Amino acid sequence: MATITEPRTTLAAEVSAFLKKPLHKAFVGGRWVEAADGATFDVVDPGSGEKLATVASLKKNDVDKAVDAAVEAFHQSGWAKLRVNERSAVLHRIADAVEKRRSIFAQIESLDCGKVYPQAESDIQNFIDTFRYFADLAQAVNYRNVIAVKHHEAWVARHPWGACGFIIPWNFPFLLAGWGLAPALAAGNTCVLKPAEDTPLSALYLCQMIQELELLPAGVLNVVTGLGETAGAAVSQNPRFRRMSFTGSPEVGRLVAEACGRNLIPVKCELGGKGAAVVFNDVDVAETAEKLVQAITFHSGQVCCDATRWLIHRDIYDDFVDECITRMKSVQIGYPLDSQTQMGPLVNEKQRSRVLGYLEKGVRDGASLILEGGAAKVPGKNGFYVKPALLAGSLNNVAAREEIFGPVAYLAPFNSEEEGIRMANDTDYGLGNSVWSGDLARCARVAESFQSGNGWINAHNVIVHGVPYGGIGKSGMGGGVVSPDTLNDYLRPISVVRPL
Repeated sequence: MATITEPRTTLAAEVSAFLKKPLHKAFVGGRWVEAADGATFDVVDPGSGEKLATVASLKKNDVDKAVDAAVEAFHQSGWAKLRVNERSAVLHRIADAVEKRRSIFAQIESLDCGKVYPQAESDIQNFIDTFRYFADLAQAVNYRNVIAVKHHEAWVARHPWGACGFIIPWNFPFLLAGWGLAPALAAGNTCVLKPAEDTPLSALYLCQMIQELELLPAGVLNVVTGLGETAGAAVSQNPRFRRMSFTGSPEVGRLVAEACGRNLIPVKCELGGKGAAVVFNDVDVAETAEKLVQAITFHSGQVCCDATRWLIHRDIYDDFVDECITRMKSVQIGYPLDSQTQMGPLVNEKQRSRVLGYLEKGVRDGASLILEGGAAKVPGKNGFYVKPALLAGSLNNVAAREEIFGPVAYLAPFNSEEEGIRMANDTDYGLGNSVWSGDLARCARVAESFQSGNGWINAHNVIVHGVPYGGIGKSGMGGGVVSPDTLNDYLRPISVVRPL
C-alpha cells in the first residue's frame, strides 16, 4: 500500500488568512458572536493531526438567540415576502459567488474533513448545482392549486414555514449544507445551521462571503458552532423552529426525532446505511471490482450510502475477490492536498479506532480477514490514516450488520437471484443498494425488489438533482433530498374553502 506526500498546491492567500483568525466566531443575526461564557474548541486537520482553528463553542442560551434571530428575520427582514423570482436571483448570486471561490472552498473543505482535493472540489460544485437547481425549481412551482369539488370554491396555497433548523455531519459538510439550505431558502424560510464540531470551517467561510457581498438580509442564515451534546441538542430542542433536518447516525437521529416530537416539529432524518452491491455472474469482473473499490475508498469509506456488503455470485466469487484485493492494495494513501492521493485520512482518532475496532470484532465473530487493512503511516504526517480492508463470511457477523463508516467491505457469495435479493434486504438499514448485471431486465427486477430508498443499476452512489433520495428503517424518515419533494417539504400548505 503506497503512501505519498508530494504537494498538490500551496494554500491560497485567502485560505491562509481565514485560518489565521485567532477565533472563528459563530454567525448570528448578521453578526459574528462568541459564546457567552467564552468557551471554544479546536478544529484539527485530519491529515496532519495539527490544529487548524479555534472556534466558538456555543451553549443553549447562545443557540436560542440564533433561533430568535431567524424567527425575527422571517417576520421582519422581507425575505419571506420577496417575489419568488427575486429570491431565486439571490440564490443564483450565492452560487455564482461560491463558484468564483471554488478553489478556496475546496481547500478549506479538504483540510477540514480530510477529503482528497478533487473530491472536495466536486462537493463544492454540488453545492453550486444544488443552489441553482432549487433557485430554478422554485420558479416552476404552482403556489396556488385550485381543487375541483362540488358546491365549493377551494384551493391550496403554499407559504414558507418560518425558521428551519439543520444539523449536518462531518463527512460532507459543504455539500450537505447546500442540500438543506437551498430548498429552505428558495421557499422563503430562514435557517439556523449547526455544522459538526469537526468540520465547521466551510460553513463559516460561506457566512463570511455572504456578509462581505451583502447577499442575504441579517438573520436569514445563522451558523451556530459548538459541540453536539450542547449546541446540537439546543438546536433540536428549540420549540420555535417550524421544520428540522438532521443528517447523521441513527443513534443521534433518534434523540433529535424524540426532541422534535415533544415540540411537534416535523423532522427529516437522513441517517446511516449498510448498502449492498449484488453482483451477478455476467459482469465484467475487472470493471465491476474497480468501481466497487473506488466506491468503498471514496472519502475513506465515510459515506452513509456506500456499498459495504458485496454479495457476489458464487460462479465468479473467487475471481472477484482476487481482483478486489489487487486493486485495494494499489490505492494511494496520502495527505488530502497531495497530488497522487487517492484516499486520505479518517476524520479523527475516534473514527480510526472505530474502524480498526470493527476489524477485530468481525474476526472475533467468525469473519475471515481476506485483506488485512489496519493503520497506515504517511511520512511526515501524524494524521488518522487506515488501509482498505476486506472481510468475508456469514452476514450475521457484527461487521456485516453494523455500520463501520470506513474503507471496509464485507463479502459473501450467493447462488440465485432470489437469494441475492434476500441477502441484500437482510438488514435494519435501507438507504441504497445496487445491482450489477448485463441483463437489464434482471437489473430492473432486482432494483425494484430492494427494501431501501434507492436502487442503483451498474453503479453505486448515484444521486441526481431531480430524483428523490432518502432512506427507510434505520436509514431515515421524513422525506428525501434534492428533488421537487424536498422543496415542497419547506412550503406550508393551507386549504382555503368557500361554500357556493
